[in-house]
Amino acid sequence: MLDIVYNPNAGCGLARSYRPTVEKRLSSSGVDFAIHETSCEKDGIRIARELSENGSDKIIAMGGDGTVNEVLNGIIDLSSVIFGIIPCGSGNDFAASAGIPTEVHQAVDILITKEPKYTDYMECSGVRGINAIGTGIDVDILMRCMKKGFLKGKSKYFVSLLISLFKFENYNLKLFREGRITSHNAMILCVANGRQFGGGIKIAPEAIIDDGFMDLVLVDNISGRRIPGALIKLMQGKITHQDFTLFERVSETSAEFEKPISVQIDGEIYQDMRFDVKLTHNELKMYR
Repeated sequence: MLDIVYNPNAGCGLARSYRPTVEKRLSSSGVDFAIHETSCEKDGIRIARELSENGSDKIIAMGGDGTVNEVLNGIIDLSSVIFGIIPCGSGNDFAASAGIPTEVHQAVDILITKEPKYTDYMECSGVRGINAIGTGIDVDILMRCMKKGFLKGKSKYFVSLLISLFKFENYNLKLFREGRITSHNAMILCVANGRQFGGGIKIAPEAIIDDGFMDLVLVDNISGRRIPGALIKLMQGKITHQDFTLFERVSETSAEFEKPISVQIDGEIYQDMRFDVKLTHNELKMYR
């Protein structure tokens, strides 16, 4: 029995056009399923929690990265379920790293034909993430985008980017990992299980989602005229190979900041959260 947590508003409503195809494909294949529709933000957490409390062992997120994150955080015991994704959001970043196509027939066929595989996930101060967790100018841009309701699409991002270029101040921080402590003046600090965020920006292009490690990417001690070039390298998927980037593979890490910061977990913003991240290996099974 597949329990599908479905966000009809994902992808600016694109998910609504996917539902009839999903239902037809599963029915014609003789698969038992139930669709549970979310009605508001964070409702996916509630639905996934109730499903896992009632013994559901196959829970599928149908939506974008936000829906995936909600379902992941709602499931009580990840070792007791098989997780899946039908991607129909705007970014679908983790689905890309997991090899799950956005073509709806192919995505559903993975649920029908593929055996589940162990897939890593992360946790930051009690909140789970499966794709990327970080802070810095990218989070600053995202928060500005959320405030600019009169702009849409790329124009919103571009205006937010320009403002952040002028106003963002690097974070002074101490980074802890594997017994080492180092000091940094960071523009970006991110740990990634998936390869990309923000709808295709390859923050960690060599990341592997089942190797037991996160890719730590820290853009360090850069300011002024070098920031635009650094952002271009980020957009090109080349940020990990720059002389201003610290790149390591870690299973856990934490950071202390001089000032309170906001953290994004799979694109969801958390205010004043402690940056304390660990990875869990060989617990969650996923269709991919």
